[in-house]
Amino acid sequence: MAKRISQKECEALFLQCATPEHVIGHCREVSRVAVKIGEKLNEHGFRLDIGLIRGAGLCHDVLRVEDKHWEAGADLLEHLGYQDEADIVRVHMTYDFHDFSHLNETDIVCLADRLVMENHYVGLDRRIAYILEKAGNDPCSRERISGKKEETRQLMEEIEKNIGQTVDSLFQTKKEKKEEMKNYADF
Repeated sequence: MAKRISQKECEALFLQCATPEHVIGHCREVSRVAVKIGEKLNEHGFRLDIGLIRGAGLCHDVLRVEDKHWEAGADLLEHLGYQDEADIVRVHMTYDFHDFSHLNETDIVCLADRLVMENHYVGLDRRIAYILEKAGNDPCSRERISGKKEETRQLMEEIEKNIGQTVDSLFQTKKEKKEEMKNYADF
């Protein structure tokens, strides 16, 4: 079994690296979202390594204040002996999802990162709208981001077919679920 980074070790890295509090909140939420998606998939026959998902999600932006934070973070994790986590961190900014038949832990962590804004699950449309706003009017960036959105949507649809519910529904609050059920009762 490969060495996995623990939550306690990630928290120590946040301190050591002076990771800003808002980035820590983002990392915690990406980890939570990724783990929930991974566990739901495992309930439906997948064999994803939840420890790897948890750790990679938690430390994916540990050095976000650095230039090329994905490279710096991956190098740090490699140095500490967390090769699998480092491999995920290294690609999380530009990752192209695998064909669904080859779904892996990197897909899940990168998906979660595309669904979380700061420390909240916001879903794909809101997250991509925010990224497009930050990209400004650069047509190349906007086209690339729109392509990533479609790629992400396709992955989500495959996951949803396999788990029998929408990814968004996994993260609804009790109040939102109650409102949704009320809407169905109004038909």
